Amino acid sequence: MVRKRRGRRKAMGTRAPILVEARPNARWSLDFVHDQLANGRRFRILNIVDDVTWECLGAVPDASISGVRVARELSAIVARRGKPGMIISDNGTELTSNAILAWSAETGVEWHHIAPRQAHAERLHRVLQWAHARRASEREPVPEAR
Repeated sequence: MVRKRRGRRKAMGTRAPILVEARPNARWSLDFVHDQLANGRRFRILNIVDDVTWECLGAVPDASISGVRVARELSAIVARRGKPGMIISDNGTELTSNAILAWSAETGVEWHHIAPRQAHAERLHRVLQWAHARRASEREPVPEAR
């Protein structure tokens, strides 16, 4: 006789959405995009998006992006554009590092960690993937009909 498995426990209660003022710099989203070059070498792009204006504030490509590098890029954007009300990101190792915690405390920016695939930067990811797929299909020769 085999014991029947119990169902997974689900979170109780409702999750309230984070309210955003309808003004630029009210909330930014950060997330990473992964891809690889034709030679197989992988790279990442850090996308920083203003959630109200849907403007891409920064796209930082590199083979490896540390928390220190994320903090440095955020400082450059803040110097150029101004400080955001809050920043939203997933729980990636670069975005939960001591460098990011120190940057957030130093600048006074509120930082929220949310479940993966929930940031507004995901919309930008879909656009990038669509553009990449379109370019790839244009480069491939069309097979001849027989």
